[in-house]
Amino acid sequence: MMLQRCLDLLAPALERPGAVVVDCTLGLGGHSEALLTRFPEARLVALDRDKEALRLSGERLAPFGERATLVHAVYDELPDVLDRLGIARVQGVLFDLGVSSMQLDEAGRGFAYAQDAPLDMRMDQTTGVSAAEVLNTYPPGELVRILRAYGEEKQAKRIVAAVVREREKEPFDNSARLVELIRDALPQAAKRTGGNPAKRTFQALRIEVNGELSVLERAVPAAVKALDVGGRIAVLSYHSLEDRLVKQVFAAGAATTAPPGLPVVPEQYQPRLKLLTRGAELPTEEEIAENRRAAPARLRGAQRIREDVE
Repeated sequence: MMLQRCLDLLAPALERPGAVVVDCTLGLGGHSEALLTRFPEARLVALDRDKEALRLSGERLAPFGERATLVHAVYDELPDVLDRLGIARVQGVLFDLGVSSMQLDEAGRGFAYAQDAPLDMRMDQTTGVSAAEVLNTYPPGELVRILRAYGEEKQAKRIVAAVVREREKEPFDNSARLVELIRDALPQAAKRTGGNPAKRTFQALRIEVNGELSVLERAVPAAVKALDVGGRIAVLSYHSLEDRLVKQVFAAGAATTAPPGLPVVPEQYQPRLKLLTRGAELPTEEEIAENRRAAPARLRGAQRIREDVE
């Protein structure tokens, strides 16, 4: 599994006694459990914005006792969380940016397009606007922008025209109606490619509802900053927008910032990061056969090689 590769990538930094690893996307706790098992000397801090996920993973990780600290937080709040816990630097950080399988499989949350459910999609159901509110209230131009930018949906205008027409008759509240509308709105040729035609729209709504890209834009640099020298970060992303963002942060950290033409590059211009993956690593055919959801996964890793010079 890709998880195995994440663990291998983080291993050199986590085998030291007293190492702290952060699982920024706790979900049902599978990755956290694997980290605690593989690195018996390490302490784990795990974040999730979903209270139900925290409850379930808390039960799963109970056997590890004091070694696991679970926190209700969005991952861009990492600096505050570490500050509250009195942790200055960490040795490892893991992000798995896929929607947790619990959210996909639990019908009432409205993430999945395969079954009818209320159009909610909030990872933290105590706050923010739901997918239904986005569909029913956003201006058409804004909806087109979201579907194009976050869903890479070529037929965004067609879908939005249909949504606007339908929402005037009756507001949207469930996923089946939206799936049907998308099916009807798309030209035949577009329906023949790339799985369920609603997939891209659902992805776009989910990213918008949870502010995922803006959160990630803050979270990845914050995680890099929290790393000790020698510390490592692994990020699993599931669509090109996330992957591009991670790539940019890592590439910037691994580049020299010296003005051209200096005979010797002073310390403050030296790269802060060393890339641990060549480009993004993809899942093997076996992994995809075992778990369909792994198909779009992209893994990138980096190691902190020097301090920031202020």
